Amino acid sequence: MLRCHNPGMPPLTPRLVHILGVPLDLGGGRRGVDMGPSAVRIAGLAERLTGMGITVVDRGDLDSPIPETRTPRDPRKRYIREIARVCTRLYTRVLQTHAEGAFPVVLGGDHSLAAGSVGATADFAASRSADIGVVWVDAHGDMNTPATTRTGNVHGMPLSALLGPEPAELARIGGRTPKVKAEKTVIIGVRNLDDLEKARIRESRVHLFTMKDIDRYGIADVMEQALAIAGTDTLGIHVSFDLDACDPSIAPGVGTPVKGGLDYREAHMVMEMLADSGRLLALDLVEVNPILDIQNQTAILGAELVSSALGMRII
Repeated sequence: MLRCHNPGMPPLTPRLVHILGVPLDLGGGRRGVDMGPSAVRIAGLAERLTGMGITVVDRGDLDSPIPETRTPRDPRKRYIREIARVCTRLYTRVLQTHAEGAFPVVLGGDHSLAAGSVGATADFAASRSADIGVVWVDAHGDMNTPATTRTGNVHGMPLSALLGPEPAELARIGGRTPKVKAEKTVIIGVRNLDDLEKARIRESRVHLFTMKDIDRYGIADVMEQALAIAGTDTLGIHVSFDLDACDPSIAPGVGTPVKGGLDYREAHMVMEMLADSGRLLALDLVEVNPILDIQNQTAILGAELVSSALGMRII
């Protein structure tokens, strides 16, 4: 097994973090995730990171339209034009953040935003003749296409767009497609897939670790394998963390909760091992829905998880 970190050495911690809020609430079927960035801020994210010696610059929120002011149009990819516009703006912001030598922490908002954030990190690496690895932590595969979706909700399609070629409006952001390689992409925590999506995942050859795998082998072994896959022969790893990967008992405030998810320590172990690897390039934290939350519990967990990913240590 790969051993990514010497316990006697501190992990590499970013010195400058840019927080980018994306109150995107067009990709899912339930309203509320547009308030997610504010909820995580209220949970003290910036203060936690500043306490770790990190310089934090909050770049504010990107403008995102609300469903009440737009028409869904194509029922197979609802609000796709508006989502693509927001993702394109995010793509530009994340590229700027990388160019300035800062670490992007992207707060959502629904998971469709990752077409912009991950795409930007991938193109930043490509400008240096390198690939990135992707660790996608999620109860769902997010690899539907307009042809396979049952709902038309675009938050179930961003990883498909990054791997190309559909939905095309997201896949072609930045001009280069595909953005990431299946063999360098790892999905962790899956326990709810659509039937046609299952076939697409098998054909794609992405690496999939279900909750059954985590139960059987343990989160540490799963993460060692994930880091070996995503972190070898790449510039580094972009992590896209959907809070519905966690069990609803610790993360009730998500739009699509699924029982049997990561427990508190497993979720933190994912982030702690990413920090220890020294390979982290960027981080998304998405799908926090304060309307469904209990006393901001999910947003607080999210802020804690970002701190773990950026090197929070016990000693």
